Amino acid sequence: MTIPKHDEIRIPALLLLSERGQLKLREFEAPLAKHFGLTEEDIHEEYESGNGKIFYDRISWALSYMNMAGLLNKPKRGIYEISDVGIKQLTNPEKINDFIAIEFAKKQKNKPVKPTIQLSTMVESLTPQEELYASAEKIRESRYQEIIDTILSKTPREFERLVVSLLQKMGYGGEIKNAGVVTSYTNDGGIDGIIKEDVLGLGRIHIQAKRYAQPNTVGREEIQKFVGALAVAQSNKGVFITTSSFSSGALGYAGSLNGATTLILIDGQQLAEYLYDYGVGLQVEQTIEIKRLDSEFWDSMENDASKSDL
Repeated sequence: MTIPKHDEIRIPALLLLSERGQLKLREFEAPLAKHFGLTEEDIHEEYESGNGKIFYDRISWALSYMNMAGLLNKPKRGIYEISDVGIKQLTNPEKINDFIAIEFAKKQKNKPVKPTIQLSTMVESLTPQEELYASAEKIRESRYQEIIDTILSKTPREFERLVVSLLQKMGYGGEIKNAGVVTSYTNDGGIDGIIKEDVLGLGRIHIQAKRYAQPNTVGREEIQKFVGALAVAQSNKGVFITTSSFSSGALGYAGSLNGATTLILIDGQQLAEYLYDYGVGLQVEQTIEIKRLDSEFWDSMENDASKSDL
């Protein structure tokens, strides 16, 4: 089951409040999950960033938007109830998202209210947090292509040095001095680089790097030759890295090797992701800091019994 977007949660959440009066945020989760037919796995699914459960977060944003639009009230901190405006809007629920868009637009400084027919586009199905993640992902994807294009503009020798540096940055070779070596062009035996895994060099990872244009795939024959080179080098660990991709025959052959030889294939997409994640040849352009209330800090303060919490 697909987890509903926050704009899809609004009306069921408002109806729930109209039936039950006042509810805490966590009390929305179970009945809304039942309404949408979510499984336990759906309910507990988290963002890839690890910043909380997706469904719970979307409920929170749905309530937040409705609160800003005046459809519900918060008589006490963490408590929600439907407002008179919310009750009135439930008589025409299909217009609720447009109503929220209009009310939200009114609160924006220097932003004129647009016609209702256009305002529906302002009601995003993603929460602001999800929009941020999606934007970051789009930037990452564009950087991946930039990385591959830049690699293709360099020499094959520089590519060999790059992949050796990457594997060391990923932790292979540990703290061993000069653990990564790019082999000489002459008589390299089909091996472009070597990572020593221990001081004595008893354990070694052999590397082959192919700087291919993206339409050109690495075929089975090239993988077989590399496996042969590993045998000559008396090595059972190999990494074949390319800027392009592997043919189905190459992937099938690599997957059919017995346990005596461990062969890892890294295509251009995975290579770009590793370079990005480990910061090889990249700099942090901007850091965005997002803060949330520290519940323990605020809850330790004495409440004013004469006033309702905001």
